[in-house]
Amino acid sequence: MRYLPNGTQMSQADSFTIKETGIPSLVLMERAALKTVEVMHTHGIDTSRPLVVCGSGNNGGDGFAIARLLTEEGASARILFAGRESSLSEECRVQKKIAENLGIGIITEIPEEEYTVIIDAVFGVGLSREISGKYADIIAWMNEQNCSKVAVDIPSGVSSATGKILGIAFHADLTVAMACVKAGCEMYPGKYSTGETVAVPIGIDPEFFSSDENVCITYDRCDIPELLPERKADSHKGSYGRALMITGSSGMAGAAYLSAKAAYAVGAGLVQIYTAQENRAILQQLLPEAIISCYQEYDEEKLTQLLDWADVVCIGCGLGTGEISRRILEGTLNRVSVPCIIDADGLNLLSRKMNLLEKMCSPVILTPHMKEMSRLTGYSVNDLSDRRLEIIREFTEKYPAVCVLKDSRTFIKEKGRHPFFNLAGNSTMAKAGSGDVLAGVITGLSAQGMPAYESAALGVYLHACGGDEAKEAKGSYSVLARDLIAGIEKCMDEK
Repeated sequence: MRYLPNGTQMSQADSFTIKETGIPSLVLMERAALKTVEVMHTHGIDTSRPLVVCGSGNNGGDGFAIARLLTEEGASARILFAGRESSLSEECRVQKKIAENLGIGIITEIPEEEYTVIIDAVFGVGLSREISGKYADIIAWMNEQNCSKVAVDIPSGVSSATGKILGIAFHADLTVAMACVKAGCEMYPGKYSTGETVAVPIGIDPEFFSSDENVCITYDRCDIPELLPERKADSHKGSYGRALMITGSSGMAGAAYLSAKAAYAVGAGLVQIYTAQENRAILQQLLPEAIISCYQEYDEEKLTQLLDWADVVCIGCGLGTGEISRRILEGTLNRVSVPCIIDADGLNLLSRKMNLLEKMCSPVILTPHMKEMSRLTGYSVNDLSDRRLEIIREFTEKYPAVCVLKDSRTFIKEKGRHPFFNLAGNSTMAKAGSGDVLAGVITGLSAQGMPAYESAALGVYLHACGGDEAKEAKGSYSVLARDLIAGIEKCMDEK
């Protein structure tokens, strides 16, 4: 697990390191410069003729130090000072003076020469206003140059909190992030400007963020073995949970199949599908391992029996939004006493009667995509795109649920917990049935006793890694939802 702070959070960590740990700001700056140069070399970047573009703040101070280190190595470094002398931070002023004392060429106008690499140290993580005027002209020129491009900590013009482009942004091939990759560098559209991101240690301890629930966290593939629920030698199918999948209206057997198979694939011991009568034959053929129970009309007694049987319930995949489906959803939410995953049509029905969610006492996981979240909250999709972290935090403060907000970058939030920010996955997963697989994965993990937030976070990450495996196997266009399950199985086999 690692942290993805925004600029404000990173500044707090920087201040703590300087004031409480006692590491001077200039020492942090020197380490930032050393690590940036080191990463450029390990990535094979030609630094023989670098241009370092520096602003007036501490990011610019990093840049002046980088130019000095490259000069000491024998490079013909030049510095384009894009800032204002009157705005120099104390540390940046020191670094600029050292560069001047060493005779490193410092210019203030866009040059005509060509360079092997341009290093962006104009604005750091604190930028919040749109870039315009001379700064915009300089960044536009930097982007036009035919050479390698490296950003120090974050590309200038990318919001560290939202990934928005603040007027214009530097287009980096490589971003060397200090201590942690910033959240905005992994959000779109900012991600398009960051290139490869590499976090380097400079003396700031990332564990500083552990007590701040507003700092995003994420997983890496190496985390999976430690996150998966334990499989004991002395166990049986009952040891790994009974999952009830209330899924699949007439003609929607595929949603029921994909979600149930995914639940089995991640380790659930027993899966029962409660579905429309018309789906029985096809589901018995597709997934003989599952128990199939069916309805033709709303049956309160049967539903109660099934809910009493289950250790976890998943409702909504292909459920439909008709009267029978509405009554099944309301009956389920009024009676369920075990963890409940609500997906797809279950969310659309829920959006019409949100007081059902307010009254629930059992753990709840909601898995809306952006349009479904819009129905749940009343916010437009554009609002959600612009303020997703703020809105999902607001939503989980109001409702007792774990919210999985699905998008190209999926966020998960529960009150009192760090937002989980998924960085795995790819566009091949944008296929019908992908969400059904995710709902099943989360259900299967929850069946094995994982808490709601943990099963949601690991489920989203496994699902995305399965998509990466599927793309590797089948290419960018031909992946089907069922292929995600095979990819997930491969990821889990790495344990």
